Amino acid sequence: MSAQAFHSWGEVFYHINPYSWAAIGIALSLGLSVLGAAWGIFLTGSSLVGASIKAPRIRSKNLISVIFCEAVAIYGVIIAIIMVNKMQGLSESAPGIYPPEAIAAGYCLFWVGITVGGSNLSCGIAVGVSGSGCALGDAQNPTLFVKMLIVEIFGSALGLFGVIVGIIQANAGNFPKQT
Repeated sequence: MSAQAFHSWGEVFYHINPYSWAAIGIALSLGLSVLGAAWGIFLTGSSLVGASIKAPRIRSKNLISVIFCEAVAIYGVIIAIIMVNKMQGLSESAPGIYPPEAIAAGYCLFWVGITVGGSNLSCGIAVGVSGSGCALGDAQNPTLFVKMLIVEIFGSALGLFGVIVGIIQANAGNFPKQT
């Protein structure tokens, strides 16, 4: 392979395989979503275990916080499946040269991954913090559970909004059909 001199960053990005950008987007979507879920489960679970020593009655009903955190990981899996289905065969006109539609699709799916992964990471942390407060507050005063659960639902909506925006974004990321 001959050595090429790139004259601008745009030229460098033009020669990167669009499938690489799409695959990185899938990895970010899935990875950050699972990281957000794990972080939220850690925050909620540690407080739940500690607070259930004082009030054992909170163990089962406060597991809803852990379920909200697990939903964050499922959001990432859903978007990753949608993104994988968007990737189709690509025909190169010349080695390292890709059609503009393929480049746009690769960047589009990359940004879908960042959008969904970032929103699910923040969602997992928000649900974890509010779930932790819910467990500690419920251990002190049982009437606080429903009130704090509503706050937790609003935190969980962040991830759902990220998934909706990701689906809308992913609709524009269509690789050209192989010829």
